[in-house]
Amino acid sequence: MSNIWPTEIRVRDEGRSLAVTFDTGESGSATAELLRVESPSAEVKGHGPGQEQLVWGKRNVRISKVEAVGNYAIRLIFDDGHSTGIYTWPYLLKMIREGGTLFVAYEAKLKEAGLRR
Repeated sequence: MSNIWPTEIRVRDEGRSLAVTFDTGESGSATAELLRVESPSAEVKGHGPGQEQLVWGKRNVRISKVEAVGNYAIRLIFDDGHSTGIYTWPYLLKMIREGGTLFVAYEAKLKEAGLRR
């Protein structure tokens, strides 16, 4: 999976989603909300297992900018000011492939914590 390469990356729906097509022919999209709450940043994921932070209240977050990071990733800048996540090509593919499952798990965690999207 480390050899995948995006052939197209587009912000859609006024920043509400990110559509990606890969050189494997696989394509799809992920919502800005999912990308924000699953940000690969230390702020969200922590520095090791068990340090993850539950991010909430991001239902209306939008992607305001996309920046290249070398030739292996992009940085997404969100309108809530978050900009520290580096989204590698394999991580973006995971978000597209597993987005539905990840979102269901996210909603369950929010419910358990008494929080809202």
